Amino acid sequence: MNVLSDPPVAHQFALLRRRRFLPFFLTGFLGALNDNIFKNALVIVLAYRGGALFGLTGPVLVNLAAVVFILPYVFLSASAGQLADKYEKSRLMVWVKLAEIAIMALGALGFYWSRTDLLFLALLLMGCHSTLFSPAKYAVMPQHLHASELVGGNGLVEMGTFAAILMGTVLGGGLVASRTVGVLPVSLVTLGVAVLGYLCARQIPLAPSSDAGLVINPNPFSETWRNLRLAARDRTMLLALLANSWFWFYGACFLTQFPSYARSYLQGDETVTTLLLTALSLGIGVGSLACERLSRGGLNLGLVPLGLVGMTALAWVLPAAGPQQALLEGQAERLLGVMAFLQGPGLLTIAVLVLIGLFSGFYIVPLFALIQSRADPKEVSRMIAANNVLNAVLMVLSSVMAIVLFGQGATIPDVFRACALATLGFLLLLCWLAPEYPRAMRAWWGSGA
Repeated sequence: MNVLSDPPVAHQFALLRRRRFLPFFLTGFLGALNDNIFKNALVIVLAYRGGALFGLTGPVLVNLAAVVFILPYVFLSASAGQLADKYEKSRLMVWVKLAEIAIMALGALGFYWSRTDLLFLALLLMGCHSTLFSPAKYAVMPQHLHASELVGGNGLVEMGTFAAILMGTVLGGGLVASRTVGVLPVSLVTLGVAVLGYLCARQIPLAPSSDAGLVINPNPFSETWRNLRLAARDRTMLLALLANSWFWFYGACFLTQFPSYARSYLQGDETVTTLLLTALSLGIGVGSLACERLSRGGLNLGLVPLGLVGMTALAWVLPAAGPQQALLEGQAERLLGVMAFLQGPGLLTIAVLVLIGLFSGFYIVPLFALIQSRADPKEVSRMIAANNVLNAVLMVLSSVMAIVLFGQGATIPDVFRACALATLGFLLLLCWLAPEYPRAMRAWWGSGA
């Protein structure tokens, strides 16, 4: 059955009533939810209760966790892209979700035995799970959505992803914050979400192979290089991939530092860390949903530089919205809860984070739609795989930048400012290399936005 025999919907929310979208949407939502429940629970444990691995502790170990999760994107993305182009995608997603159940069982053992090494192994395997799922996830959309639905569909997916981040952040942080109950609820919830994701994946309509004759290259390095060369044939595609990856560099600068920033600078407890991530996720969700209306149903590249301008300015403003001095270690007992935090200067910090998220949503949704619509239908998964490799490289560079800056005596606010300056440089570079972006923004703005 051809799922596209179903006529286009008039509004993006109507996609949530279509079987060609809803099971896929729920599967991706539950996967992102589980990623963030587990990751945030682990980060909170490391930041607030301590932990050691290879002699590393504190902010360095938290940054290492971020690197461990994204390393599989470097080494497995090329293989994942080939598999998603060669084989039927819905069954591939079913097998990936089945593996998630086993990974969460391993994570449950790590929490139960307080084994940091097992927790990091589960985190690495969750990175592998997400790497395998991502190309199939984004390549299914052009097969199940009409061209006029791509912006709206991507907006819903990004909204769902960051709503899942929001919920996963709240659940992951909240479940481990209880000193009396401990980490057992985290294990039960992550296992349950994995099972639900598997059941939803079984309802996704068939998404036929894009290139059944593709010969799998088992060498991830040569295949990654080949995918990047495929992307480089089209200058617009290559720049879109690089721009998409900058979003993840930028996001990693903030998300990785939030637990330590909340504790040491904002004087907040675990619930304040959760609130910061929630504010950012909420802003991205709203910005993503707004893209269809702002684009008037089409693909509007003018939102990309607009998003970057806002992201740059607000990243510079964020450190000034909070305290400038870190909390001394001996003051740890004075950490604030959410209500006390919001009664102080915390409300301004939250407002800035929501705005950062809003402009980030404007930025990322048109780029995903551009990549999906411009790629050769036989190569969509491999373009997503190439994008994932670039994402991973830039996220690793983000963590490396933070670690190097910390090693030179920099503070967390210094890292935020460095991210703002780097993003300004990327904005200028993108506008120079791809003048169609600022032209589209001027045309959109001149038409009355």
